[in-house]
Amino acid sequence: MSDAGTVLVINSGSSSLKFGLYAEHAGQETVRFKGSATHIGAEHGRLVLKDGEGRQVRAVDVRHPSQEDAFGEALRHLEEAGAKPPRAIGHRVVHGGPRLRQHQALTPEVVKTLEDATHFAPLHIPPALTLIRAAARRFPGVPQFACFDTAFHTTLPPVASTLPLPLSVREQGVQRYGFHGLSYESIVARLGPGIPARTVVAHLGSGASLVALDQGRSVDTSMGFTPTGGIPMGTRTGDLDPGVLLYLLRVGGMDAAALEAVVNHDAGLRGLSEGTSDMQALTRDAAAGHAAAALAVDVFTRGIAKTVGAYAAVLGGLDLLVFTGGIGENSAMVRQRACSTLGHLGITLDAHRNDSGAEVISAEGARCQVRVLPSDEEGQLARHTRRLLRG
Repeated sequence: MSDAGTVLVINSGSSSLKFGLYAEHAGQETVRFKGSATHIGAEHGRLVLKDGEGRQVRAVDVRHPSQEDAFGEALRHLEEAGAKPPRAIGHRVVHGGPRLRQHQALTPEVVKTLEDATHFAPLHIPPALTLIRAAARRFPGVPQFACFDTAFHTTLPPVASTLPLPLSVREQGVQRYGFHGLSYESIVARLGPGIPARTVVAHLGSGASLVALDQGRSVDTSMGFTPTGGIPMGTRTGDLDPGVLLYLLRVGGMDAAALEAVVNHDAGLRGLSEGTSDMQALTRDAAAGHAAAALAVDVFTRGIAKTVGAYAAVLGGLDLLVFTGGIGENSAMVRQRACSTLGHLGITLDAHRNDSGAEVISAEGARCQVRVLPSDEEGQLARHTRRLLRG
């Protein structure tokens, strides 16, 4: 029997799956259960499930050969913990191409449009489609909704969204879309109506981007046509001189598939360090004197600082800088390095606050406040899903 009050949210990545079951209480979405499956496709995976109080109720080492396997395992543990089938299901979808820019019901027509848009985000759209189909099989008749990361950035002005390409190319949907929209939405919701006029948010994780917010609205963002652009990331290049790709095509003998493997899987922190994309490991190795690890950390933090400076120019100054995402929330060293050259923008960190993980880490009296806030993509998914369910 279905619990009319719950919505299941599914947040799929290229090698991970986050999920949550939410119920509405006093007009707010509250967590019943929340969990994650990691290292999908690898030899050693892990599934963790927590209850609404944050208590761990499951933690198992289990191999997940595919997203669908991880999803099935997650549902099994939810059922064992007492969860009932949901009233609706919401999916985070990174990219819907030029035709899908608003959160909406997953009709057969929308699914077909999403299938046709796979080339816009080949790392992310296929896993999302796999889980959409798996959820339909597991919960036939339960309405499903897609929440697009690109929706938050529909406020980008033409000067930010337009790429300097011929019209014939731009008419194919080649433009700046922007990503991590649900994460940024959750930060804007957390800050509320008092959000400072000129805010930059840095979502730093294995995928990383920054956004410039004018009165809480996205006016520029570092990721572009795909989630590969912007600052260097865990395994992605970030922005790259197009001539490098032409060189690799002409001289390196690479085809499109080989180029995609390089720019999405073998580059970024992994490529720079010649081994790992894990920031904790890089921090440890850099402190031990490993030059490649130190270079990777320096390139990453310099990219953050350069983008913050650029967005201060776009906004005409800066009132608030927010760090979020796995690295942004947990790496004091990355925050310190990224902010160390931004004193001219009024950014000065309090070392003790930063090291101790305080929410406000800027020094007393600093012109620009710096905060560390947790991202809540699953909460945003739940809110949008409930709203769409009600029509």
